[in-house]
Amino acid sequence: MIAFFGTGMLGSGFVRALRRRGEDVQVWNRTHAKATALEAHGARAFADPADAARGAERIHLSLSDDAAVDDVLERARPGFAPNVIIVDHTTTSATGTAARVARWQERGVPFVHAPVFMGPQNALESTGIMLVSGDAARVEALTPALSAMTGKLSYLGPRPDEAAAFKLMGNLFLMFLTTGLSDLLALGKALGVSPDEASKLFEIFNPGATIGARMKRMTDAKFSEPSWELSMARKDARLMLEEAARAKVPLAVLPSIAARMDAVIAEGHGSDDWTVIAKDALR
Repeated sequence: MIAFFGTGMLGSGFVRALRRRGEDVQVWNRTHAKATALEAHGARAFADPADAARGAERIHLSLSDDAAVDDVLERARPGFAPNVIIVDHTTTSATGTAARVARWQERGVPFVHAPVFMGPQNALESTGIMLVSGDAARVEALTPALSAMTGKLSYLGPRPDEAAAFKLMGNLFLMFLTTGLSDLLALGKALGVSPDEASKLFEIFNPGATIGARMKRMTDAKFSEPSWELSMARKDARLMLEEAARAKVPLAVLPSIAARMDAVIAEGHGSDDWTVIAKDALR
């Protein structure tokens, strides 16, 4: 039997998928109505997390943050079965995750962090990506159950907080990507290009194809053979900023990028490849 804590959009998708596979599921949510709504799918809802935990061999969590995970687990602890294992899908800090794994290990309760790159529909359809890290034997034992919940299960190694770190890095990139697209639309507005027209850029230009090579240049620190000199990239940034300023259209991220370029140019790197802006992160 499985207990699931946190039945918001993602958690409810997971629970419904578990029920479709015939799993016996007990659920708890801070807003109780969200838990009781899943009784229509055969889950059993409880108002107390300790009651939801009773009899469960596996407890899954999909909550808001570190504080919520710690609070709910402490409240649920009186109901833990002797052989229970905890699987947390919450996006949490790496620091908090490492401490949590150690704390529950001391209490004799295995804890595995398995955050996801999924939306609610992915959880329902068992698609998307699930990350997991920690004790290899423990993860191997969980692999059949976790694999059934996702389209791709990626084991990142024995470090208990590695999955948490990768999830935060991935979300950071998504934030930059989305804000970059917002800046692109803003620059398009300044240049008299409609959003629909601006989106056509990606029908002829695929920047995603360059990510692997760009990352390798950075990690190899091969900056002295430029394909695009930092000084020339800064010139282009100046043109963009000038066009936006003329149209009185604010840009969210480009000013910060330009400031970083200026700082690295001032250190004498204007003739290096523009990926040299990553040099401090590589030290």
